[in-house]
Amino acid sequence: MLNKNFGTRKLLLAGCIFSVFLTGCQTMKERVLDSSADGQTSVELRAIQSRSFDTADKAKTMRSVIATLQDLGFVVDKADLDLGSVSATKLSGYALRMTVNVRPGATGKTMIVRANAQYNTTAVTDPKPYQDFFVSLQKSMFLTANNVD
Repeated sequence: MLNKNFGTRKLLLAGCIFSVFLTGCQTMKERVLDSSADGQTSVELRAIQSRSFDTADKAKTMRSVIATLQDLGFVVDKADLDLGSVSATKLSGYALRMTVNVRPGATGKTMIVRANAQYNTTAVTDPKPYQDFFVSLQKSMFLTANNVD
């Protein structure tokens, strides 16, 4: 009888452990796909933060990103061409930090630019700052492509 009880307990323990792992996996899935406070999913936010530009020149794109950030009143803190990353801060009554990453697109004929803004330590999910940045960047990219000073 003792041997049968031991086997049942072992099976019950294994079932409990398995259910904990299942619950953990489900929780992780919900966090990844969960929406932010304003109802946006991470996929929707990434769509707001990213744009594709028809150029294969990473260096020109990086220069345009830096010029655009400076035109918008940001001070560039770090820029790394190899990583394709630019970090800048805007200190006009508030602390807005913007990090922009530039990487080649899948075809190699485009550059993907992704901007990530933070107000103090809170991620900016409002589309307006990103739209303003990308409108200015698009103008800068156009002027650069057409050699207009």
